[in-house]
This record gives sequence, structure tokens and C-alpha cells, in this order.
Amino acid sequence: MGGEVPEPRRLSRALSLGGVPEEALHLVFGYVDDPRDREAASLVCRRWHRIDALSRKHVTVGFCYAVEPARLLARFPRLESLTLKGRPRAAMYGLIPEDWGAYAAPWVAQLAAPLECLKAVHLRRMAVTDEDIAELVRARGRMLQVLKLDKCSGFSTDALRLVARSCRSLRTLFLEECIIDDKGSEWLHELAVNNSVLVTLNFYMTDLRVEPSDLELLAKNCKSLISLKMSDCDLSDLIGFLQTSKALQEFAGGAFSEVGEYTKYEKVKFPPRLCFLGGLTFMGKNEMPIIFPFSATLKKLDLQYTLLTTEDHCQLIGKCPNLQVLEVRNVIGDRGLEVVGDTCKKLRRLRIERGADDPDQEEQGGVSQLGLTAVAVGCRELEYIAAYVSDITNGALESIGTFCKNLYDFRLVLLDKQREVTDLPLDNGVRALLRNCTKLRRFALYLRPGGLSDVGLEYIGRYSGNIQYMLLGNVGESDNGLIQFAMGCTNLRKLELRSCCFSEQALAVAVLQMPSLRYIWVQGYRASPTGSGLLLMARPFWNIEFAPPSPESIYRMMTDGQPCVDTQAQVLAYYSLAGRRPDCPQWLVTLHPA
Repeated sequence: MGGEVPEPRRLSRALSLGGVPEEALHLVFGYVDDPRDREAASLVCRRWHRIDALSRKHVTVGFCYAVEPARLLARFPRLESLTLKGRPRAAMYGLIPEDWGAYAAPWVAQLAAPLECLKAVHLRRMAVTDEDIAELVRARGRMLQVLKLDKCSGFSTDALRLVARSCRSLRTLFLEECIIDDKGSEWLHELAVNNSVLVTLNFYMTDLRVEPSDLELLAKNCKSLISLKMSDCDLSDLIGFLQTSKALQEFAGGAFSEVGEYTKYEKVKFPPRLCFLGGLTFMGKNEMPIIFPFSATLKKLDLQYTLLTTEDHCQLIGKCPNLQVLEVRNVIGDRGLEVVGDTCKKLRRLRIERGADDPDQEEQGGVSQLGLTAVAVGCRELEYIAAYVSDITNGALESIGTFCKNLYDFRLVLLDKQREVTDLPLDNGVRALLRNCTKLRRFALYLRPGGLSDVGLEYIGRYSGNIQYMLLGNVGESDNGLIQFAMGCTNLRKLELRSCCFSEQALAVAVLQMPSLRYIWVQGYRASPTGSGLLLMARPFWNIEFAPPSPESIYRMMTDGQPCVDTQAQVLAYYSLAGRRPDCPQWLVTLHPA
């Protein structure tokens, strides 16, 4: 009826080579944001590959040793935004030594000037020096709009002062959880004087000390400032800033230095548009009423560093019906989570961190299957759950799978303080959760020995088809469980394992069974003295780095009472187009076939 139908191969060739004008393809590619879709499109033909290269505006390099800066520059010469991740996530928990690597210098030196369109730089868990920042400022200072240094270390406030003085188009300056050498607060004064377009300023969870008068000056000059997350500063010193910041929507970092002295804070009035609130260090029951006037409009609330009891949490959260993000410690207890389930019907993200090792808090708080079930039933819009729990059952996991259909990120840690756990192993609950939560992309499960059998481990592999990142700890019973797990993980790209019973040979075989895997980090397994069994996973473009346990550290403890980071063997293996890295510390052994 309409003439001859073209063969699929001829149709594909016509579309890819000459059937669609160049300008139209550029426009179409501009609407494709997902990196995986972009990657697939770039493989259609050389023309699409070239258009992808010229139209790609943002790239995330998931591991800084996976590719060389020069190769990235040649592939994407018109990048406007670059995110670069360094040390393994375990560095956030003190499990990676400081001299491990992930230096920003080669990336800044080779990319800052040649990438002429670069406006945004995001470095995460990397070693950044003052010289690196100075080179970035020299090359991109006038164009730089976003600078994010996330959990980085090695630089000082001298570099921040240079940024503040030179980058006058800067809209975002992010320094959260960075280790910064504080040489004075002049950097903030320079920022307040030289910048009138800043939207977001974040130096939360740092040790930087600033002058409240500089914050007030910043608020006067930057009418666009909508987010400030800062290091601890007494709220009574921020009255002027809060009165001036009419547009402020997010604030975190204020502290109640004089607990119980509510009269000192009576004059603190938060801006009228504020809907994201966090920090509030040392806030107790007496100071809690400061939030009541606008609690009904809050969308995000972080209570991790407060002194609130379980009952205090119940009272406050009961006044916050519009919360979308809630971050607390496990002192909230099951009763607090029941209030969350009854009140916060719009909740999308819930984070329950481990509280201080305080017997009183353990007595009144602690999260179990009761609290998680109440949240799952009541908060059906949840997309993210991360929780430290004292007890958990298969039934609770099944409830999460039944009611939280939008979940894309689930992380559960079972604490080892409670002697008996109600319902182990958790095989059936994990299976139900994974089968029903089909949108899951990230999954973490850290249990205790006996928490998950080989059968449960095989379930995770079988029902995790869409998951790309996974962390597992204290799971499985034998090498066979790991192999069965690996055979089901067709799309898994990043895997972290801790405190496992698996052998080196099983780890190597498992890696070869996962076709999409690009990165694996393991700590605590049946390691050989040399790591020779890991060579079974050797293949082209695959780097294997082995950190043997240090005999001298077996009886040493860190300041927090935990064993030293090098008492257990560690393995990091990853796909890399850059070959073996040149900056390995001496204690790290690179493995490769003879």
C-alpha cells in the first residue's frame, strides 16, 4: 500500500548516514541526557559518534584512574561540566589511607585551559592543592560558575580567597566535608565584596571559622543567595544574616552553644521562604519551639546533630506534614518512625544514621522492623531509604517491597549490639524487596554473620537486573554463593564487599561472570599473602591493586576505637583505558600476569 517497505538495515543506514540533517541530529542529541543512552547512540555510526562528542555538555568520570585526561579531552572537546570521583567510597569511613592517591593535579593541568567551554567542575574525594585551584582559576576564572570540592583535602583558605577574588561569575561554591587548612576568614569577606550572583554556598561539616558580619555582607550583596550550609556558628550571632537573607530557602549549620538558654535565641527569626533546614547542633527540647512557626512549610529537615529524645522527635515531626527529606539518628526510635508514617505522606528520602554509643539513647531509641514497616506503609512515595537498624525481619523487607514501588536506592545496616535478631537469615525478605522494587538502581546490605545464606545471595543476583551499584557485607556462606550471585548480575557496574568468607579464587571467577562490572573493592576476605589468586581475573584493560594486611597493625587501634585500616587485606580492581597508574604508594601491590 505505500510502496516498498525498506529493509531494517537499509532504513538504519539511511537514518544514520544521510537521511537526517546535521542540525536536526544536534538538536535531538541535546535532549538525550542519560549517559547510557548517549553511549548507545554514539555506537550507531561514526557520524553519531562525532555528533555526540561535539554536543556532550556534561561528563561524570566515575573513577579518576579509569581514563586519561587527554583521552577525555579528545573525545569531548566542548564540555561545559565535568564531575570527577577519586578515592573509593570507603575513604569516607576511614578505611583508605590518606596517601592512597586520587590527585587532581594532572586533570587540572591537562583540562582546565583546553576545555574552552568548561563552566562547572565537581571533584569528589580527591587530593586538591592550592596550586591546583590556582591553575584552575587562571584558566577558567572568568567563566567558572560552579566549583564543587566534595570531601576533598589538601588545600587552604588561601586558595578560597583567590577563587573569591577572581571568579566573579561563581554561582555555586561547595566545600562540604572538606579538610581545609584554615588561615583566616578573609576568603568569605572577599566573596561577599566581589560576588553579586552567588546562589549556593556550602562549607558544612568543615572546621572553617567565619565572621558573622561577612555573612551579613554576603546576604546584602547577593540577593540571589538561596542556600547556605555552613560550619557551626552560634545562632544568636546570625540574627542579622537571617534578617537580611530574604530569598534564603535552605540553611544548615547553626548551633545552640548554650543549651537550655532559650531566651538567648528568642530573637532568631528564619527567612520567610525557608523550607530546608539542617544542622541545629545541640538543639534540645527547650530550643525546639524556634522551628514551630514554619514547621508546616518545611520540605527538608536534618536532625542528626541535635540532642532531641524520641519523644521530642515525635512532637516536632508531627508538625511537619510536608516533609520530602528527613535525616535523623536512630534515637528517633520506632515510635518516631510511626509518627513519620502517619504524618509525612510526601516523604521521598529517609536517612537514619547510627547514633552515639550512649546507653540512654539506646534504651529510649533504636530502630527495628516495626518502625521501618510503619514508614513503608505510610510513606509510599519513598525513593530513598538508608537506615541503621537494631533488628529486622523478612516481613519488614517484604512490606518495603510491597508499598515502596518508587524506591531507587535502598541501604540497610544491621547493628551488632543486640544479641539476638528476630528473623535470620533474611533470604525471603530480600527476594521480595528486589522482586517488587523494580526501579532500584543502588542497593546496600550490611548484616552480621548468618544474616544472608547462599540462597539469599543467589536471590540478590537473580532479582537485581537493573541495579548498577551494590555494597554487601557479612553475606553468604561459601564461594558457591558468590558465584551464583555473580551469574545473575548482568548490569552491575560497581561492587563493594566487606567482611566476607570468600576466597581469592572465587572473587576472581565472580568478576569474570559479571559482564558490565567496571569496578570492585573488597575488604576482609580469605586473602593470600601475595594476592596471587586474584590473577585469575586478569584481562586487557583491567587493573588489579592489592593491599596486603600489615602485621604491625594487628593490635593497633584508631582514635575511634576501631581496628586500623590496614589490618585486613583490600583489593581494588577496575576497568581502565589509562593503564597502570603512575602514583601508586609503595604499600600497594599492582598485580599483572608475567
